[in-house]
Amino acid sequence: MIEALARRLSTRLAAFAGWRLFAIALVLGAVAASALPPVHFLPGVFAFAGLAWLLRSAGSLWKAFALGWAFAFGYHVAGLYWIANAMLVDSARHAWAVPLAAAGLPAILAIFGGLATLAVWSVRPWMFGPWMFGRPASEALLLAGVWSIAEWLRGTLFTGFPWNLSAYVWTQSEPMMQVAAFVGAYGLSFLTLVLAVAPSALGRPGLSGRRLVLACLVGTVSIWGFGSWRLASNPTETVDGVVLRLVQPNIAQRDKWRPEMRRAHLDRYLEMSRQVKADKRSAGLSTNVRPTHVIWPETAVPYFLGEDENLTRLIATAAPPGGAIVTGAPRVNREAGPRVYNSLFAITREGGVVARYDKVHLVPFGEYMPLRNWIEIAPIVQSFQDFTPGPGLVSLAVPGLPAISPLICYEIIFSGAVIPADQPRPAMLLNLTNDAWYGHSSGPYQHFAISRMRAIEEGVALVRAANTGISGVVDPMGRITAKLDLGARGVIDAELPSPLASPTVFSSVGNWAFLALIFAAGIIGAIPTILTAISKAVRSRER
Repeated sequence: MIEALARRLSTRLAAFAGWRLFAIALVLGAVAASALPPVHFLPGVFAFAGLAWLLRSAGSLWKAFALGWAFAFGYHVAGLYWIANAMLVDSARHAWAVPLAAAGLPAILAIFGGLATLAVWSVRPWMFGPWMFGRPASEALLLAGVWSIAEWLRGTLFTGFPWNLSAYVWTQSEPMMQVAAFVGAYGLSFLTLVLAVAPSALGRPGLSGRRLVLACLVGTVSIWGFGSWRLASNPTETVDGVVLRLVQPNIAQRDKWRPEMRRAHLDRYLEMSRQVKADKRSAGLSTNVRPTHVIWPETAVPYFLGEDENLTRLIATAAPPGGAIVTGAPRVNREAGPRVYNSLFAITREGGVVARYDKVHLVPFGEYMPLRNWIEIAPIVQSFQDFTPGPGLVSLAVPGLPAISPLICYEIIFSGAVIPADQPRPAMLLNLTNDAWYGHSSGPYQHFAISRMRAIEEGVALVRAANTGISGVVDPMGRITAKLDLGARGVIDAELPSPLASPTVFSSVGNWAFLALIFAAGIIGAIPTILTAISKAVRSRER
């Protein structure tokens, strides 16, 4: 029955022509995005099978590109609509940019999808011989492989934007995410896309599609089973003597930088940090245990920190004895331009700044304007000049804490680029962010889900403090041990999960694991073709 349904769908989609063909591709892309957080409509991922069916009817290189572009455009419009909310925080200055955020950015990102289908259409006529699963299944596997490579390129080129990778459809399933510890998010994207396009092979007669679908079902169940075993084998353990207090003040972005409200915002942070009882506590944490460290979110201090010693001493009064407050704040170096940095500071009870980190991976158009010499527009963040990137990732030492890798805002989304390679391995990822820009939308949920994948990849805990949603603590297996929801104002005290005893495979090899997976899949699939070519060569020599 399923095979007959697949054939009917394939025939129906093949019957579309002209603009309707591209409209269907756009709708299918939006359906595929419904599998992402926070909706998690997992069947939506099979919209990629529809793209494979449409691609068979492309007829030309231009149409092949346009189909992939339309699909990816629908995917990104549905998945990234929330970026337009940032333009409405200061609508007098930036409302004109809403169409650019809602449609312009997706249109640019969709080019990677168009290039993927263009590559598939260009390559498939001459690469298919016997192949492992037969031609219909091999066409599906080719699309999965090339599309996952396109996601990797999207996350790497031109500073990269690896948001909403196909892998993140699994962030509601801890067992399915575990494979990321070996092949990373891009590798999991490839495996997900293989499953997603497999039904397209049922649209043609023969055993090819059945073999592929059966292999995908067995593979998915195996991955889930392995993930369940890995979770059971690695219970959450915690670092002795460390209790973190995460402060989420839920300050509206439109009010955050208003001069007359800045001191009130700072006082709110201080009051929440000093309160005797937390609003929430992680499971098993005694009410008698006091926090050893306080974590504030990105740019929590609405002043240039480091210029006024009285300000630093005031913040230090909320630091626990023997511990520290870790906060985000802007920093200015007036001797060099001046230059402005989006920074993280660790301040002890004695009032000294004991550690500092300057954000490396800045947000284009948000924290700096690309092509500044040609585009005379201030960035979206309330600043009249671009932020300056820091020198690089660091393994930061904060009194009373194991080594941390500080990451500000969207620096956490870059798979394989969250831990310094040339410094002592950190025991935790510390992500300070401000998702108030995006209101009650999909954006903050997606950001938190993406962050969890980094903990699994690297095998270390994730601690995340947000101005508003979602703050929390995640163990090295991706399990959430403490959380404050989007839109909540509160304080949560939580223990710090210990890192895994040994680094993960992914943390050792990075995204080479993904490229090796793609290469291995291509070689395995091509074995029959290779053997046929060798056999023909031997026979021709014998003659």
